[in-house]
Amino acid sequence: MSLEKIQIVDKMEIIDVGEWKSLQVRTATIIKEDGVELSRSFSRKLILPADDWSAEEDEVKTICNAIMTTERINAYKAARAAETPPGAPE
Repeated sequence: MSLEKIQIVDKMEIIDVGEWKSLQVRTATIIKEDGVELSRSFSRKLILPADDWSAEEDEVKTICNAIMTTERINAYKAARAAETPPGAPE
């Protein structure tokens, strides 16, 4: 009996929020026994323009580098600053 756990990015969605974009990444965790899939579960994360995506998989980094332009990062930061009350931690 051989158990195997595989994690793959199986879905990416670009979320358009107007002046900026974010990337939603879904990861599938697959458990196999002797090559037969026993279970599959999913987790998701959202990558925002101000986030550090340098540790992500190459395909995720490529998409982030394409959609997270300097203008969009600045628009995101301006939108966040407008939402944050004065004196509140960011």
